[in-house]
Amino acid sequence: VTLGRESPLGAFIERVTGVPLVFTWQAAVVAATVPALPYVVRTARAAFEAVDVSIREAASIDGARGLSRLVRILLPLARRGIVAGVTLAFARALGEFGATLMVAGNIAGRTRTMPIAIYDAVQMGSFDLAGWLVAILTVVALAVLLFAGRLLSSR
Repeated sequence: VTLGRESPLGAFIERVTGVPLVFTWQAAVVAATVPALPYVVRTARAAFEAVDVSIREAASIDGARGLSRLVRILLPLARRGIVAGVTLAFARALGEFGATLMVAGNIAGRTRTMPIAIYDAVQMGSFDLAGWLVAILTVVALAVLLFAGRLLSSR
């Protein structure tokens, strides 16, 4: 409803881009991203709060302000938490079903995502196909999590 043509936000997006957002691959990205954002926000907040206050104060004393302090000091020190949050959010977004189906639909070759394809396979009674799709999605999610774990442990 919020992104549809009749809403102020949906009308604005259509006016700016010339294309309605609903039932596009971009809508699938939005639908998968929004429910996963709390994973990024919570872990990033915890990571920023974990940066020692004395480091922040020393940066301020040395003249680091605003964006400079964020980019040069806080982001590097909080990167582990930020990467962890982004990784968890990505893994969560891989499995998004409800919001994606509502906003992007189930258009073969355009907006069908893996979870929707799994649902379709089960509905058609193609349990072998559904099992393979689940296995592929699980392997991709695990690979992303393992990659992020290695990336963080190597630094």
